[in-house]
Amino acid sequence: MKLITLLSLGLLAATASFSQKITPTQLKQLAQAEAEIKDTARVMIMANEAIDRYRADSFFTRGLIKALRVPNSFYYPFDSIVNVSKLYSPDSVFRIFTWELAKDFSSIRQKGAIQMRTVDGSLKLFPLFDNSDDTGNPVDSARSNKRWIGAIYYKIILKQFNNKNYYTLLGFDNNNEKSTKKWIEVLTFDEKGEPIFGGRYFQYANDDLKPPQPAFRFCLEYKRNAGAIMNYDTTSDAIIFAHLVSEEKDASRKYTLIPYGNYESFKWISGKWVHSNKYFDFVEEAATTVDPNLAKLPPVPTKKNDKKKDELVPSPYRIDDKNKKKEEPRKREEY
Repeated sequence: MKLITLLSLGLLAATASFSQKITPTQLKQLAQAEAEIKDTARVMIMANEAIDRYRADSFFTRGLIKALRVPNSFYYPFDSIVNVSKLYSPDSVFRIFTWELAKDFSSIRQKGAIQMRTVDGSLKLFPLFDNSDDTGNPVDSARSNKRWIGAIYYKIILKQFNNKNYYTLLGFDNNNEKSTKKWIEVLTFDEKGEPIFGGRYFQYANDDLKPPQPAFRFCLEYKRNAGAIMNYDTTSDAIIFAHLVSEEKDASRKYTLIPYGNYESFKWISGKWVHSNKYFDFVEEAATTVDPNLAKLPPVPTKKNDKKKDELVPSPYRIDDKNKKKEEPRKREEY
């Protein structure tokens, strides 16, 4: 009882501006549900054995959905769950959970869900099913939540064109033992309110480093642990990303690409992210990477100007069984 009381007091302070949305009974239920899945969230990322990670992921997924079914859970931050990215859209229309599940370095997938804000506080949830391993060309088409190209998201950028909202997601994928990917994904909602990932939102000339046009999402793939930057710079209102070069002068082998020390950019112009060949010597705000565990801002009812710089922190995604043999392709897990 003492633990529940302390948790309730802390959470009431953390959600002060939205506490009127959550009743004391609901807050107690959510605190209890969070306490039940906090440890499994850590185990599903940090456990040495794959079987332990998979088991913990199963418990976590079921526990999270149980928690989200509590009315008004949209306003609950789940702050103690630090191994899962939790991002609210800038207009507080939805939030998106994403995390990673790894069997070994050759078998890594992302999981997630979009929770919509509802008038009555009921749960409206779109589970995300990672289709990355089942496609030869992940940039070829717009996709539903059932054919999602997985990523752990660390930034949402809200743009508008012709009175429609476009949510640009920045994310990363610990792709395999050789390379890492960072993604720019544009999320919209159709007339039924269902999510659509991707579209013809990128304008750039084909070269050896970028996905061939037409590209429905943008991928920056580079040598694992090379630390290539991709972030949104509020000063220039642009997405800044590292210019890459191949260590072996062969750009077709993405795992040889490393940052050259300057930057390219995308700027939102008339409903598209338009590429600029102008290189930036250094952009301070864009040159900081964001671990998804830091991306857990509360919902905001009005526009917010937050220029706080993100901190560089070590990734919690550690895998110790990389020498295990690769198994058969995974079956899709249902929520």
